[in-house]
Amino acid sequence: MRICVYPGSFDPITNGHLDIIERASYLFDKLIVGVLINTSKSPLFTVEERINLIKESCSHIKNVEVDSFEGLLIDFMKKKKATTIIKGLRAVSDFEYEFQMALMNRKLSSEIETIFMMTNSKYSYLSSSLVKEVARFGGCVKGLIPGKVENEIKRKYNRG
Repeated sequence: MRICVYPGSFDPITNGHLDIIERASYLFDKLIVGVLINTSKSPLFTVEERINLIKESCSHIKNVEVDSFEGLLIDFMKKKKATTIIKGLRAVSDFEYEFQMALMNRKLSSEIETIFMMTNSKYSYLSSSLVKEVARFGGCVKGLIPGKVENEIKRKYNRG
């Protein structure tokens, strides 16, 4: 069975993330969306909220599983018996950082491959941080995030 992990903070999941998940799901028997627990950051959504929003957003994709992890991605990969990491790239600026991470992961475990997937050009400017910034100031985020996420982000900022 070909198992892959798409790691990230997903705070919140965007339509760009969803695009990568949908496309990557065709390439693997199982795609695990790994929600990173980063205790040094203060996310808008709790880990449980992010997991639930991702599950709802991906409910139409049968081979997607959602789980959280902290620590090294490689340890999570081994626990899940996954052999491939999927990383979405929006622009050349993403590549340098992701390339360094891929090389480090390869050093930690030579059996793990990283595949870079270009995001759809209509999402090339999109990031969770940008969505939160626009939503915080009452801007329209429709079409940037799944509908349920839009409702929840409005609720978080007392705009719903």
